[in-house]
Amino acid sequence: MILGNLSGLSEFRLLGFSGISHLHPLLFVILLSLYILTLVANTVIAFTINTDNTLHTPMYFFLTQLSCLDICYLSAMIPTILENLMVGTVSISKTRCAMQMFSFLFFGVAECFLLAAMSLDRYFAVCRPLHYTILMSSRVCRSLVAGSYICGAAVGFIHTLITFSSPLCGSAIDHFFCEIQPLLDLLCGNTFPRELQVILVAVFAILSPFLLIIYSYIHIISTILHMASAESQQKAFSTCSSHLLVVTLFYGTAGSTYLRPKSTYCAAVDKFLSLSYSVLTPLLNPIIYSLRNKEVKRALKKKWRKTNLVW
Repeated sequence: MILGNLSGLSEFRLLGFSGISHLHPLLFVILLSLYILTLVANTVIAFTINTDNTLHTPMYFFLTQLSCLDICYLSAMIPTILENLMVGTVSISKTRCAMQMFSFLFFGVAECFLLAAMSLDRYFAVCRPLHYTILMSSRVCRSLVAGSYICGAAVGFIHTLITFSSPLCGSAIDHFFCEIQPLLDLLCGNTFPRELQVILVAVFAILSPFLLIIYSYIHIISTILHMASAESQQKAFSTCSSHLLVVTLFYGTAGSTYLRPKSTYCAAVDKFLSLSYSVLTPLLNPIIYSLRNKEVKRALKKKWRKTNLVW
């Protein structure tokens, strides 16, 4: 039993999937395969967009940034998860744990705001088409991306600083990486202020961009419904459907994790949800955009033909 404040704590123990140790080899193979597949899929999407002049538009610029974010987001966690599956309980230094939490928050929050920027791009494309090139100039696009990264860095830094400067009364983290909620369970005394902090961060980082997305799509759907022809409606909706799927997938899992009270917290459920938005979402994003987007599929086919001609 650990008693008192462990103010001199220098490392944590990640318990990971200790309850299903017999499945570790299978999980290792599955997660490693998904990780490699995700890296390849997002790299291919980013490379295709950057090398195809027909895809040099704001929507695909944001998609490239989303692919880069997904690669970084996943790479911040997967190595530790794989290590956990290989050796069981993993010892992780306090510094490495803090860096892992910062990276997780930085890339996760940046993706929230990037998805909001992408919804704004779709709003201007559908509702303000005559002014689209002015409203979504390259300077505006770069500013929106920079703003997403700044918000991610600010949230990550403040949250990590407050969490790791608080007194801790334990060293065993019931998770496979340094997640927020399991670390809150290690805090000494009254944890309500820290729980309130998590909720406020979630409201800013998850709910505020989500409300902007909802606002954008209310106007987008209204505009589409008032279009004269069914063909125009279908074309307009097809440009937004991929983004809607990605938003639903990302916000559904992230929101169910951070926008709920501690009394409903369950380690097993939280681990499952964490795997959903940290592993499956980065993999599904490029698949959704490539399979549902004719321009991306055409560009991919063109690259494939050129590759075959070279070989």
